[in-house]
Amino acid sequence: MKVKTVLVSAAVGVGLGTLLLPGAALADTVVSPATTPVGGTVVLTATTCNPKSGDAIFRVTGPNRDQNVRSTTAAAGGGLSAELFTAGFTLGTYTVTATCGDGSAAGRATFTVTPIGGAQAGGRDGADGTGALAAGGVLLGSAAGGALILARRRRHMAAATL
Repeated sequence: MKVKTVLVSAAVGVGLGTLLLPGAALADTVVSPATTPVGGTVVLTATTCNPKSGDAIFRVTGPNRDQNVRSTTAAAGGGLSAELFTAGFTLGTYTVTATCGDGSAAGRATFTVTPIGGAQAGGRDGADGTGALAAGGVLLGSAAGGALILARRRRHMAAATL
């Protein structure tokens, strides 16, 4: 019974992967690189837009942005592209949706703005740390209680064997 379940699950997984892979491989809008530090540059490309139909408009939305960026060049591999400088962007993930010059949708993509130098520093949200202190106290109390129970059991077992 277990072998049949595993085989059915594997077949369903392969089937879904086969259906979803072409959609992922044929992305209409591409952001390169997908991750950039604050102040970096990303290239937005709408691969299916025809340059003869007019400029593509890339709408960039995210933590502190809702702006349109007009394509500036024809992309080498086809379509239209624009450069976007991330100076002044808040850290986080941004969504780019593209519209071709003829009004047709050209897909969507995302990119992430990171701190300069790598991972985000800190990780605190401005709280004063009382939650972490309380959690540490609860853990310490639980450990002390467990040690007390263990010591009592050992003492009772030692008395019972005599």
